[in-house]
Amino acid sequence: MRVLPLLPAMLMALFTTAAGAAEIEHAMGAATVPDAPQRVIVLTNEGTEALLALGVKPVGAANSWNGDPWYAHIADQMEGVEPVGKESAVNLELIAALEPDLILGTKIRHEGIFEQLSAIAPTVVSERLRGDWRENFELWAKALNRQEAGEKVLEDFDAKVSSLRNDLGEAVDEKVSVIRFMPGHIRIYQKDSFSGFILDSVGFQRPENQDVDNFMLKAGKESIPDMDGDRIFYFTYEPGDGDATRLSEEVLADPLWQTLSAVKARKVHQVDDTIWNTAGGVLAANLMLDDLARLYGLR
Repeated sequence: MRVLPLLPAMLMALFTTAAGAAEIEHAMGAATVPDAPQRVIVLTNEGTEALLALGVKPVGAANSWNGDPWYAHIADQMEGVEPVGKESAVNLELIAALEPDLILGTKIRHEGIFEQLSAIAPTVVSERLRGDWRENFELWAKALNRQEAGEKVLEDFDAKVSSLRNDLGEAVDEKVSVIRFMPGHIRIYQKDSFSGFILDSVGFQRPENQDVDNFMLKAGKESIPDMDGDRIFYFTYEPGDGDATRLSEEVLADPLWQTLSAVKARKVHQVDDTIWNTAGGVLAANLMLDDLARLYGLR
């Protein structure tokens, strides 16, 4: 009687063998994955967006960092998908119960449970989460055997970037500053961030302290002068206790904030934290381009 629960896994293994397999190199080695995976679990938010853009609906996915359980911009597409916990605390028992034939994750979050994940199903992991989301996107497309579809997604994105750059004209010469209010501190984002990568792709200039290939600077209210630019985009990550919102309100009301050149020129824009930072994938990237077009009066 003890072997009965193994039957679904045995049947899945037979299906995988019949369907063929591919060897995928990834951040922690290589995995033999089915040529046409049918039950995919994805453990990063940017990975979820990649799957949806590639026409794959996962059977399970890491919960969005905000939303219940998904970001608003993907909620309709995620109907019926099982949430398996936040990226940094996924539920291994639930993942196993979903009987995946492929798991996608990232070393930076899942290195400690990689062996357990691999025992459940072939597991492909990216090296890290990065500003340049395209590198991970290409890995997910390869793991899903959807490289052609992936190339089309990237070509469309590049065309949209090029069109926006042309429409903006000399506006891309502005030095744009990007800041985020967090509980207890402020982040000044640099080029190796999600928003930084997209702004650089479009051709925008950045203030000197942001024009470096790093992730971000951690700051407090005393660093308000370091947040200036020709234009400022800001967003707030609010986990629910109100601390980040209160900090943003304090900074925006601070007399030092009022001295910034972008504030004086009325070129300060509040934007969506999910789209400009937290989601981190191709769908959000396209929506950020839409935001830029709108905020610069092109739509």
